Amino acid sequence: MSAVRDVIETVAKALADVPQRVSVTETEHRDTTLIEVTVAPPDVGKLIGRQGRTIQALRTLAAIAGERLGKKVTLEVRDA
Repeated sequence: MSAVRDVIETVAKALADVPQRVSVTETEHRDTTLIEVTVAPPDVGKLIGRQGRTIQALRTLAAIAGERLGKKVTLEVRDA
């Protein structure tokens, strides 16, 4: 479990109405780390935010945290 995953999981659980249904997985693909956040269908909109501002902020946060560790990080949101 990486620090980037922990940061994203903490923020996603804080934003979700049903934090018990938030699941974060991390996979390595060549030189990129993919972090997938799975949430309940009603919470997808909360993670995306108005005009995608919240998800863009989460992606920026993940990229900066990954950069500190020398990794390229991609963030995806999925519904359960």
